[in-house]
Amino acid sequence: MSTMNIAGQTNRTDIEAIQQVVAAVEHSQNNELPDEFVALFRADAIWTTGHGKRLFGRDAISTFTHQVLPGGMQDTTVTFEIEHVLFIRPDVAAVKLRQVYRNPDGTDDVGTPLFVMAKENGQWRLTACQNTSVVTSD
Repeated sequence: MSTMNIAGQTNRTDIEAIQQVVAAVEHSQNNELPDEFVALFRADAIWTTGHGKRLFGRDAISTFTHQVLPGGMQDTTVTFEIEHVLFIRPDVAAVKLRQVYRNPDGTDDVGTPLFVMAKENGQWRLTACQNTSVVTSD
């Protein structure tokens, strides 16, 4: 995360907690752990997948994740790098990420997710997230 920018009021403890949530997303996806992934969201969270599917609420996110995650990472890994954190308020942060899927054939697919996170009862939660693929032209 050497390229991370932080804008707004910062608290090192909050940055570390946000990094832990991002690491948990990476871990849960790479290890195909849908329950661990879903537990990172607020109950009323919004998630838009990389293909534009809109999911409203943890229950919908759970149903979708339990359908696609088991087997979805077969022979593939994903990494997330925090590029920018904007504290909108001390308890709300917009977190811009660089996402790289490493495919079995050695190619990479790059994404640029945005996680809006809210701190509730001392814990950062995924609140409104948009996963966006990066299309490159040769």
